[in-house]
Amino acid sequence: MARILNHPIAGVPIIAMVAAATLGWMPGCGEQSVPVDGGIEKVALADRSFDLELAMSNESRRRGLGGRESLGPDSGMFFVFPDARMRRFWMYDCLIPIDIAFVGPNGYVTAVHTMPAEPPRGPDESLQEYEARLPGYGSGYRAPFAIELAPGTFDALGIEVGDQLPIPRQRLKT
Repeated sequence: MARILNHPIAGVPIIAMVAAATLGWMPGCGEQSVPVDGGIEKVALADRSFDLELAMSNESRRRGLGGRESLGPDSGMFFVFPDARMRRFWMYDCLIPIDIAFVGPNGYVTAVHTMPAEPPRGPDESLQEYEARLPGYGSGYRAPFAIELAPGTFDALGIEVGDQLPIPRQRLKT
């Protein structure tokens, strides 16, 4: 039979402390929210901090940064997939060039690309023709994560294939 033990500090039951920790909240500690699709995750890369929009659902991952007319120098998108597989991104409906880094399960960069904006779908161009002309940018290896930033950012930060990024892998597995 399970016992609920009381924690001697402030009389808080251990079960309440475990529940609070699981929910990301503890009295006296900084608030830690659960990652949500469309939320913002602060990520430090090299010597800069970035506010990355989380793309965790099929819909937000499919849409990505498509349709956006600008991307701030310290913002971007963090794609979180449920598994580590070979990935391929394209510039479907993307109006601006974008840097992308694919990140493997252990946080190592597997590929980095600068993806130029592609001409939009023409009025006489079928969807199949449009999709067929878009180049793909692959992960090179299995990757459960991808990070998109303003063009030239990864180069400016000196981030390249084989570097390990301090991304919150365990936190994002939720």
